[in-house]
Amino acid sequence: MAKTDKKFSLGMLAWPIFIELFLQFLLGAADTLMVSRISDDAVAVVGFSNQLFQALMTLFITIASGAGILIAQKLGSRNSEDARTIAIMAVKVSAVIGIVISIVLYLMPGEIASLLQLPNHLLPLAETYISIVGGGMVLIAVMAALSNSIRNTGNTKGPMYTAIGMNVVHVFFNYAFIFGAFGFPKWGLLGVAVSTVLCRLLAAIVLFFMFLGSFERTISIRDFNVFNRKLFGDILRIGWPLGVNMSCWFFTQLLIFSFIAIIGSNELAARTYMNTLEAFCFMLGYSVALAVQIQIAHLYGAGRVKEAYGIAFRAMWIGLAVVAVNAFLIFLFGRQLLGLFTENAEIVSLGVSLLGLNLLLQPGKMINMALNNALNAVGDTRYTMWTSMFSMWLIATGLAYWVGIELGWGLIGIYLCMILDEYVRGAVSLFRWRGQKFLRKAERSEADAGIKADGSGGGPLGKQSALDV
Repeated sequence: MAKTDKKFSLGMLAWPIFIELFLQFLLGAADTLMVSRISDDAVAVVGFSNQLFQALMTLFITIASGAGILIAQKLGSRNSEDARTIAIMAVKVSAVIGIVISIVLYLMPGEIASLLQLPNHLLPLAETYISIVGGGMVLIAVMAALSNSIRNTGNTKGPMYTAIGMNVVHVFFNYAFIFGAFGFPKWGLLGVAVSTVLCRLLAAIVLFFMFLGSFERTISIRDFNVFNRKLFGDILRIGWPLGVNMSCWFFTQLLIFSFIAIIGSNELAARTYMNTLEAFCFMLGYSVALAVQIQIAHLYGAGRVKEAYGIAFRAMWIGLAVVAVNAFLIFLFGRQLLGLFTENAEIVSLGVSLLGLNLLLQPGKMINMALNNALNAVGDTRYTMWTSMFSMWLIATGLAYWVGIELGWGLIGIYLCMILDEYVRGAVSLFRWRGQKFLRKAERSEADAGIKADGSGGGPLGKQSALDV
C-alpha cells in the first residue's frame, strides 16, 4: 500500500506531467518562433488552425478522458483487468473517430476555413496547413488515448520521455524544412505541417509499445478484439459530459478566434503569440490539476473519500501560488518576449496590454483546473458540463461578441469577458466541491454495499462517515 500511495502521490504524479507540458510548451513556442520567420500571416494561420484542431479533438478526448478516470478508479479498487479492458477500448474507439476527422479535414480544408471567417488572403496558407496537419488527426486521437491510459496507471514518466524525444525531432525537422537546412527542401509552412505529422507518428509508435506493457497482464494485438459493453457504457457515462465540457471550451475559443479575425489579422497574430506566452503561465498549475485528478480518482476508487476531498484544496493553493508567480514574470518581461516573435509594433503593443489582463486571468483558470478536475475524478462530470455550457456560451462567447464587436472594445473587451467566465466557473465549482454532495452520496452507496455483503453495518470506511469525522 505504501509503495502504491507513493506512486500516486501528488508530487510523483505532477512533476513528470509538468516536464511533459513544459516540453509541449517549448514545442509550441519553437513552432511559433520559427513560423514567425515565414510571416505574421503564417503565424495567424497556425494559431487559427490549432484552435480548429483542438475543438475537433473533443470528439475523441471524450473517450480518452472518461477512460482515464475509470482506469485510475479501477486500479484504486484493485481491479486491474477491468482497467486493462477500458484502456484497450479507449484506444480502439479513439482511432476510429480520429480516422473520420482526418478524412474530413484532408478533403475540405478551404471550405472549413471560409466557414469560420478566416480572412480571404490567409485561405491559401490555411488550405495547405489544415489539409496536412488535419489529415493526421488520427495520430492525435491515438496519442491521447495511449498517453491518458498510461498516465492514469501512475506512470507519468513514460509520456514525459516521449515528449522529450518528440520535441527534439520536431525542432530539427522544423528548422530543416523552414530554412532548407541539411539538404532538406525549403518548404516554409508546408514544411512545418510535414514536420508536425512526422513527429506525431513517431510519438504514437513509441506510446503504443509502452502501452502494451502498462498493466499487470501484457496487452497483445489480439486483445484489441475485446469489447465490454458495460464498461464502455461506464466510459460514456463519465466521458460524454467531459466531452461536452471540453467541446464548449474549444468551440467557444474557436468562435473567439473568429471574432478576433473579424477585428483584424494583427489582433489574430497577437492572440496567437499570447497563447504561447499564456501556456508558460499555467502549465505548472495544470500539471498539478492533472495529477490531482489521477490521485483523487485513485483514492475514490479505494474508498478513501476524506483524503480525496482535502487533496483538491491543497492542489488548488499550490497551483494558485505557481501561476501567480509565472504570470508576474511574463508580465515583467513580456515586451522582450513578444519582440522575439515579431517586429510589428502594433502586435507587440496589443500583446503587452493583454499581459496585464493575464495577471487576472490565470488565478481564475487555476481554480477551474483544480476543482473541475476534482469533480471529474469522482464522476461528477454532469455538473461541470452544465456550468461550462452556461458560462462559456453566455459570457465567454455571447458577451464577448457584444462587448468586443458590437460595442467596439476590440481584443481587450473580448479578453475581459474571458476573465469573467473563468471566475464564474471557478466560483460554482468551489461551491459544489465544498458541498461534498457527490462524495457523500458515493460514500452512502459504499456503506450500503458493505451492509449487504457482510451484514456488519459498515462499508470500506466503517460505520462512521469519513466526511463527518
